[in-house]
Amino acid sequence: MEYIRNREEAAELLADRLEKYKGRKGVVLAIPRGGVPVAAPIARRLGMPLEVTVSKKIGHPFNPEFAIGAVSLEDVEVDDRIDVPHEYIAAETERIRQSLRKKYQLFMGNRQPVELRDRLVIIVDDGIATGKTLLSTVNMVKKQQPQMLIVAVPVAPRSAIEQFESIVDEVVCLLVPPFFQAVGQFYQEFTQTSDEEVIELLRNQ
Repeated sequence: MEYIRNREEAAELLADRLEKYKGRKGVVLAIPRGGVPVAAPIARRLGMPLEVTVSKKIGHPFNPEFAIGAVSLEDVEVDDRIDVPHEYIAAETERIRQSLRKKYQLFMGNRQPVELRDRLVIIVDDGIATGKTLLSTVNMVKKQQPQMLIVAVPVAPRSAIEQFESIVDEVVCLLVPPFFQAVGQFYQEFTQTSDEEVIELLRNQ
């Protein structure tokens, strides 16, 4: 298999690999927006609640596209090797966090997040590129002391797989291509997921 047709096919194939966890006390944690269409069918198949976790990259002051870290609602990860003023990091963290709170409320409304402690937690995205967003999510989840932590993605570079295998209990990945540039190159259909789609999927869980 060299390509995945779309997020729906990715979801079915990942759910097949995760079927062994059906019936466990768990939660499927999606990284929006693209991770939600992959996570929703997995949550349904395993009979687990679906949650979203919001985080966003911190861009370099001179090149916003270049990620130097990531911020979640509770955590911030910054690449120590990059020399950027602390004031910049602090200001960006606060700015990003405000937008994340709004985003979380948009997706989840007033629903209280499921308690992750002592649960099997499966973090799902539609692929790993730099891994910074996922890393901040993993660290945030770990602080809540889950019983077991799994990362499930359709596609990722070998370096990311090795990084996450060393910090979570299991990594489930369909494609680990030798020449990796971007997640979208390994999908035949890779359309943008809209906020409306995410809200609809969460509502229908």
